[in-house]
Amino acid sequence: MATQLRPEIETFITRMVERHGFEESDLKNIFNKTRFQPAIISAISRPSTSKPWHEYRPNFVNSKRIRDGVTFWNNNSRTLERASKKFGVPEEIITAVIGVETFYGTRTGRHRVLDALTTLAFNYPRRAEFFRDELEQYLLLTREQGTSTFSIKGSYAGAIGIPQFMPSSYRNYAVDFDNDGKIDLSGNAADSIGSVANYLTAHGWEVDGPVAARAHISGDKPDQALVKGYKPLHTMEKMRKLGITPLIDVPSNRQAMLIELKNDSEMEYWVGFNNFYVITRYNRSFRYAMSVHQLSEEIRAARNNKDAL
Repeated sequence: MATQLRPEIETFITRMVERHGFEESDLKNIFNKTRFQPAIISAISRPSTSKPWHEYRPNFVNSKRIRDGVTFWNNNSRTLERASKKFGVPEEIITAVIGVETFYGTRTGRHRVLDALTTLAFNYPRRAEFFRDELEQYLLLTREQGTSTFSIKGSYAGAIGIPQFMPSSYRNYAVDFDNDGKIDLSGNAADSIGSVANYLTAHGWEVDGPVAARAHISGDKPDQALVKGYKPLHTMEKMRKLGITPLIDVPSNRQAMLIELKNDSEMEYWVGFNNFYVITRYNRSFRYAMSVHQLSEEIRAARNNKDAL
């Protein structure tokens, strides 16, 4: 016998019926079988991106992830090359995103996505609106794909598959990159590679543009370059006047941001450019974007060294 649903879930169901033509009885049946997961609330309340850089980095930029990244690249070299040519995103960046997200598809999540999104949509007030929107997108996605709403597993935040796309990103940016007539991010590396590249391009990836560079700090004005948010808002000319000098040659009119990363006993300074900002659109964290950048460079270097042997 069906139990009485919470009023806010009833309201959500009404919205789905009115907006998208779902059957009320179908949705009530689904939500009566959905399980609240307290562990999800606990996990999202202490994300790994909150760790200081010297603790965060070794989780993602390490010998195993570099070595497995070279293997992933070698196993998918033709697909990565094709994606890079089509979308303009380097192979190593696509590889590193997948490496950071799911260890190259080996850790895609164990939670039912329906449970995760429902838990967060109705039991996590701080971001309830975001997760209700994603729950809406998930129900639309499974209807479009003809997939059971209970069958897809993902992260505690409801991210799906090898590239960990939220349902809205899945619907908007996932592509059928192997042209088999369907999009599968849970088990298809080609679709995942093409989708990551498409996502980054759609969010403004600059072909052949720099990502980030170490910086030397002098004087007492660098804090004036620290701004809230993630966009590169200052020209390098202004950065240099504030005592911020990148350790690579950068045109004076290029927009940049100052990045502070806390190490054990000191700050590490970088300048980030447009492509660094684009990576933060995948996950809004400087530490995340920097780990993708550094892992990508390590993977390319390791692969080139193997090629040279």
